[in-house]
Amino acid sequence: MTGFAVEVFQNEFLPESGVDVDAIVTVTATGGPGATGSPGVRASTAEAAEVIIIDCSGSMDYPPTKLRAAKQATAAAIDALRDGVSFAVVAGAHDAKLIYPQAGLATADAGSRQGAKRAVTVMRADGGTAIGQWLLLARQLFAAHPTAIKHAILLTDGRNQHETPKQLDEALRACHGAFTADCRGIGTDWEVGELRRVATALLGTVDIVAEPDELAADFQAMTNAAMGKQLAEVNLRLWTPQGAEVRFVKQVAPGMLDLTDRRVDSGARTADYPTGSWGDESRDYHVSVRVPAAGVGEKMLAARVSMVVPPDEVLAQGRVLAVWTDDDALSTRINREVAHYTGQGELADAIQEGLAARKTGDVETATAKLGNEDTAKLLAKVVEVADPVTGTVRLRSRVASVDEMTLDTRSTKTARVKKKS
Repeated sequence: MTGFAVEVFQNEFLPESGVDVDAIVTVTATGGPGATGSPGVRASTAEAAEVIIIDCSGSMDYPPTKLRAAKQATAAAIDALRDGVSFAVVAGAHDAKLIYPQAGLATADAGSRQGAKRAVTVMRADGGTAIGQWLLLARQLFAAHPTAIKHAILLTDGRNQHETPKQLDEALRACHGAFTADCRGIGTDWEVGELRRVATALLGTVDIVAEPDELAADFQAMTNAAMGKQLAEVNLRLWTPQGAEVRFVKQVAPGMLDLTDRRVDSGARTADYPTGSWGDESRDYHVSVRVPAAGVGEKMLAARVSMVVPPDEVLAQGRVLAVWTDDDALSTRINREVAHYTGQGELADAIQEGLAARKTGDVETATAKLGNEDTAKLLAKVVEVADPVTGTVRLRSRVASVDEMTLDTRSTKTARVKKKS
């Protein structure tokens, strides 16, 4: 990458007793090597490895359009691989099987793409679902390529019924930092929370593909995005002064991802938070730090944000400031970027809590959580307006599973705040 930039948006003014400092940190990466590939995607020349994991449990044959669509989507992803990329296709059931190649990872070229697509056509649906086993096989395959940018696509249509939650958690811990994964659910018989847990642990995305004919385009888009990555293992490093406490670090755009518990101490007062791999793109992070109170007129560097790659190269830095004032007009001013993402985070929590309450029959809580007037378009298929004057809403008596799951999966996708020109 030839350019990383960090911008900090905040209200640095605190009242005399104020201790909490919030900032939105926009990180932008530009100018990587390689020719432009698909529209909006810059093809990278970096070493890359891709594993496509397809649920081949028995339920993928009911209806058979699911497995057929999965095969077509896998072929589309294979075609999107650039020459030289290491790749494999894994069939997941109650165990994990390597479909192509016979061992390790293949190198993408015209011949291997054709071979992989032929192997995919004979995949059959049989057995159960053990997602942890699928991920562990992917980790094993990636291990032989330590310097590659490693990415997986995982598709499932069901719940993780053939291993315990503890086994899945152990697999996720083993895979932390080994690769990133974008997860997709097809149909409506899978658990959003379960697949979100996998995607969050592996710094990826989760979404529903309700209609099988939409799957190929989604697989192609995910592969194109992976082919545009140019740097692996980029960390957000946060320095804080003596006596300060990091309240949280969260990615807030393009989607919400809480990184707080991923903290790895990297120095006396520094900690690293993994952000995964990067191409030409921009992301926003919400950093919140609690600092010791100070007197009016005093100033403090509340945090320094750096983007760092191994072994210890700093790509860009930004500063989060704290200035104490007795001017209420300054200290009560709400920064628009912080307010924007705080509101979207609260909305995502409300949606997920509301849907959980609805499933347990707690209509009162569900209605209260889902009745936010700012979410009309997102919620239109789950709630209806009871009183347009007051903005009162009520739950629809009948809600299609696909609409409920779509709302749930996409609740953590954020609309980016428009920067002032």
